[in-house]
Amino acid sequence: MPVVAAKSYIEYRNDAYWVEGTRISLDSIAYAFQKGLSPESIVQSFPLLTLEQVYGVIAFYLANLAEINAYLATEEAAFDSMPQLQTTDPALYHKLMTAKATKARGTKAQAVKAAAKTKAAKAKVAKQPVES
Repeated sequence: MPVVAAKSYIEYRNDAYWVEGTRISLDSIAYAFQKGLSPESIVQSFPLLTLEQVYGVIAFYLANLAEINAYLATEEAAFDSMPQLQTTDPALYHKLMTAKATKARGTKAQAVKAAAKTKAAKAKVAKQPVES
């Protein structure tokens, strides 16, 4: 029987974590997962990723929860303290902060919608007759 090699789904480059071989950040997947999105819903949001990759990223995140949450907090603090953008282009800074707040509200609504969709799909499957 051949030995199966372990796969890597995350790489660290340019002082950030990325889905290996892509320009999609670990942050994006972790935030979606934290908001309650299922891996299937996350794949719909990131069509360049496979379901396997999303599960791999989530597994990495869960296996390194304390370290990655600290990393995410540091990244958020760096974003929130962009003094150069606040002073050089206050309109753009305001637009980014508004988009961030809107995204947070929208992601929560998406999570609720995805949960309802999953529940409906499970109910539909449960009603189907079992073939013998």
